[in-house]
Amino acid sequence: MALYVHKYGGTSVGTIEKIEGVADKLKKFKDEGHDLVVAVSAMSGETNRLIGLAKDICEHPSPREMDVLVSTGEQVTIALLAMALEKRGIPARSYTGSQVKILTDSAFMKARIQDIDTDNMRKDLDEGRIVIVAGFQGADADGNITTLGRGGSDTTGVALAAALKADECHIYTDVDGVYTTDPRVVEKARRMDKITFEEMLEMASLGSKVLQIRSVEFAGKYNVPLRVLHSSKEGNGTLITTEEDSSMEQPVISGIAFNRDEAKLTVVGVPDIPGVASKILGPVGAANIEVDMIVQNVSADQTTDFTFTVHRNDFAKTQEILEAIAKELGAREVAGTRDITKVSLVGVGMRSHAGVASKMFDVLAKENINIQIISTSEIKISVVIEEKYLELAVRALHTAFDLDAEPTED
Repeated sequence: MALYVHKYGGTSVGTIEKIEGVADKLKKFKDEGHDLVVAVSAMSGETNRLIGLAKDICEHPSPREMDVLVSTGEQVTIALLAMALEKRGIPARSYTGSQVKILTDSAFMKARIQDIDTDNMRKDLDEGRIVIVAGFQGADADGNITTLGRGGSDTTGVALAAALKADECHIYTDVDGVYTTDPRVVEKARRMDKITFEEMLEMASLGSKVLQIRSVEFAGKYNVPLRVLHSSKEGNGTLITTEEDSSMEQPVISGIAFNRDEAKLTVVGVPDIPGVASKILGPVGAANIEVDMIVQNVSADQTTDFTFTVHRNDFAKTQEILEAIAKELGAREVAGTRDITKVSLVGVGMRSHAGVASKMFDVLAKENINIQIISTSEIKISVVIEEKYLELAVRALHTAFDLDAEPTED
């Protein structure tokens, strides 16, 4: 029998009824003879409630005390789930991150896992218990409670699976797997049976919200097979693995990701001199603003237009920084827009198939969609287009690259 690590997010344990449902699911696995370690999030809305309480006290609370506060959300869930299992006759034991001894650095609110002591968990597993661990948290070398930041519970689940050398890590969410694109945009989007870590990393970084990038990176580094499953529906979900699909029918493109949270800025008429890119992007980076796609065009008058994208929330701050830089460099103006989106094709099949980019551009041209910026990697092609064309572009590309699901017969 196998050792599985399960992770249940806040919506999966958001009510007592849902916690009871998780307990039923775990009992079924246990009855089949499997060993189980379970990482859980706080009940949906609880972390935000706790943060709100802190904000009612002071606008900028201490990061250390914030970690002490928000970590209590998961402590409620682990105890309730353990009670639900014991009610079903299944021995269980709950642990906070510090009780397991999930050792992290001391970066409060965004800590990184350094080591996990598996002794207590293995002892419980040997004695037939289901082990329930609070996600999203650990403790530093001084015993301070720390939290892992966004996506922390996913990271906890994957890290536990890596430390215990589990057969698979099952991430239970409110979707039944990873789809070729967002089904809310393309009705014919289909669930993938398998996807590589590389592809999933690209999908996550480009806008797919199924898994957090950090947990996928962790799983890829330690070769932990991940499976995304629905918390209340039966099914095989999507397996994320190092193994590429070797079948003859492997698609060139595995999926289409998109990100609506982009904004574009251009410094127009910058003198074309060495070091100009550093002079523009240096202050932007110093303001802790992450730059995504970059393009630079040299004009006949020996000036250059320097264009890049940032997160939409950083648009106003970036524009303010660029206005000062433009004056210093003698540039003509700073132009920008929030009305853009990034659409990306992802697939390891690109490595062995030529013409993917030209086909993508042809499909968009036929829909009269103008491309503003292009960026490529070995398994990805991204374009920036006007946001109003997003759904049209994704649907057209999804069909053109044979990703549409086959119609089902009644």
